[in-house]
Amino acid sequence: MLVALLQALISGLAVGGAYALVALGFSITFTTTKTLNFSHGDFVAIGAFIGVSALLLLSGNPINATSFSGISVGASAQVVAVVAALIVMGLLGVILYVLAVRPFAGKAGMSWVMSTIGFGIILQSIGLAIWGPAPVVVPSPVGDDVVRFFGVGVRPQELLMLAVAIVVMVLFDWVMNRTMIGKAMRAVAHSRQVASLMGINVNAVMIGAFFLSSALAGLSGYLMAPIASASLYLGLGIALKGFSGAIIGGLSNPRGCVFGGFALGILESLVNLWQAQWREIVVFVLVILVLTIRPQGLFGQRLVVKV
Repeated sequence: MLVALLQALISGLAVGGAYALVALGFSITFTTTKTLNFSHGDFVAIGAFIGVSALLLLSGNPINATSFSGISVGASAQVVAVVAALIVMGLLGVILYVLAVRPFAGKAGMSWVMSTIGFGIILQSIGLAIWGPAPVVVPSPVGDDVVRFFGVGVRPQELLMLAVAIVVMVLFDWVMNRTMIGKAMRAVAHSRQVASLMGINVNAVMIGAFFLSSALAGLSGYLMAPIASASLYLGLGIALKGFSGAIIGGLSNPRGCVFGGFALGILESLVNLWQAQWREIVVFVLVILVLTIRPQGLFGQRLVVKV
């Protein structure tokens, strides 16, 4: 029983790392622009395929190949692929902000909700035209041999997913609290008007927020591809769970969002030990309970509106 619990804990932390990256992306855009990217799941899936396409091109194969069988992928190619996923998805995030968010941000209504959903549908349709609906099994940069310790079997990609997620979150926390860029983002999150009066380029900060959020989506998709296969439908579940983690932790608190993502991953794995069909029920019952008891999330700040 102890081995099963350790197995669930490690697997939950690995998957929770993907949820935490997505939750952090939601927090970044919400705190700076008070909007959310409801096509985040499509960004996760497209990010995975951007990385896959880079690997295929570097190995001399067409980007719409459906298998890596017989294809040798080196470490340098993996590095180029992850950088490509980060940059391309970040630029797509900027395009999303310019075309689908900025025209509606700060105005009455929630037109940006439908515009971001529509942007995601466009992305998915383009992806289907280029890569097709078939999933692609992606080779792991650290190999597929199971690593065993204390009777627990872990895939190296799961450990890589967890390690990268932790490094990214520690680095983001350092940037937010120790650098001028982080202070500018926190100022914009507090008050756009005050930040503008202080000489901060609010528009540039918002563009940077969408670039970073979308790059994190691409990173999570690329890291999850060797675990769950690259598919244009890969991102929906990850984005939904990531958003749930952000709700649980508190959208206004990046650290809380990270905690919520990891907690959700562990909860899923533990429920799987009991009965897998109850996994989604338990997760969303928890979300509903948190929203009922503490609408701002476990670590979020209660908004006070002055009149």
